[in-house]
Formats: sequence, C-alpha cells, structure tokens
Amino acid sequence: MAQKIHTDVSGTVWKVLVKTGDTVKAGDVLFILEVMKTEVPFEAEADGEVIAVHITEDSGMIEEETLAIEIS
Repeated sequence: MAQKIHTDVSGTVWKVLVKTGDTVKAGDVLFILEVMKTEVPFEAEADGEVIAVHITEDSGMIEEETLAIEIS
C-alpha cells in the first residue's frame, strides 16, 4: 500500500530532498517546510520507493493537508 505524505501545517517549501525513483527508509527526511521561521521536517513512515513528488522548492506557500509525496 502506498504511503501518502501530507503536510499537517501550512508553510513554505524550503527543501525537497527526494525525487521520483529514490529509495527511502523509515525516518528519512523527505522535505522541509518553513513554518513561522522554523524548519519542520517531514519523514518517511516506512521503507519504500518514491513514486511521486507533488511539491517543489518553487511551490511557495502550501496549505495544510497538501499531498506532497507518495511512496510505494
């Protein structure tokens, strides 16, 4: 079953650390949002392969509950 990584806060995309096809392990940081001048990392919940990245560092401000990354 695919993991769907959603943002749980609104913020600005600061760094996207993975791309489609990357293999990740549980706990790997996938991307970082800047929220009120604080860096908030988002991690993989389980091992897998990145099958889609829906955000970029040019995305600017994104809303809470945005689908960011999918992992198989």
